[in-house]
Amino acid sequence: MDSSEAQTLIDTLAADKGIVALVGAGGKKSTLHRLADAHRAIGTPRIALAATVQTAAPPKSLGVETLTIDGNVDVAIEQARSHDGPFLFAGPPTKPGRFGGLPEQQIDEIHRRAAFDVSMVKADGARMRMIKAPNDREPALPKGTTTVLPVVSARVFGRPLNAKLVHRPERLIDVLDVEIGTNLTPLHIAKLLTSRKGALQRTCGIPVVPIINMVDNAERLERSKEAASMALAMTEDFDRVVLASMISESPLVDVVMG
Repeated sequence: MDSSEAQTLIDTLAADKGIVALVGAGGKKSTLHRLADAHRAIGTPRIALAATVQTAAPPKSLGVETLTIDGNVDVAIEQARSHDGPFLFAGPPTKPGRFGGLPEQQIDEIHRRAAFDVSMVKADGARMRMIKAPNDREPALPKGTTTVLPVVSARVFGRPLNAKLVHRPERLIDVLDVEIGTNLTPLHIAKLLTSRKGALQRTCGIPVVPIINMVDNAERLERSKEAASMALAMTEDFDRVVLASMISESPLVDVVMG
């Protein structure tokens, strides 16, 4: 990714500084890594990654140094101050290649005390599903969160709401007021993105930029545009919906503005 494309991605997602929290399902990890790569491309000096839930080790190509924390954060903060990084802050390993999450209060403390320009945080889990609605404790947003990026996959369109597709299907059923097995439509995605029990939970007062990810063919693009337009007509909590394919060479597909 060249610096111009990287800057466009960062600006479009309002992810230029502060604590950027990713929530939802269908591409949080790939979005987080793509943003970290974009910040490296434009020369952002101080970059951190973190998670409030279990997370995988970043790809080696990002050049991330992992600092594990088991209780006191002082040692990790001192290490982070000694050079630029980027760094992943995480709990002790839970299994090979995976690390535990950190309390959101610790992530806020690390961001402030280690003077990071931007910290990108995976703020909930989805167990590799394509769509979810949060439970009562989610998302775990650090106090200093400056932008929330709710993610949903375009691959859910036309597919039935079930446990193979949805993380905690009972939560999504409640938000959408539908039954198990209902085929998901653009209207359903618009309702999820605009619901205070869905993508907007705990975001009051924080800028939000929803992402419909995995928009990788013409049919998904058409349905994603429809969902985005519906969502923008249903809320004033955000002014754009980003359509993306985060694993593609060029991740930005389109931006639907309100």
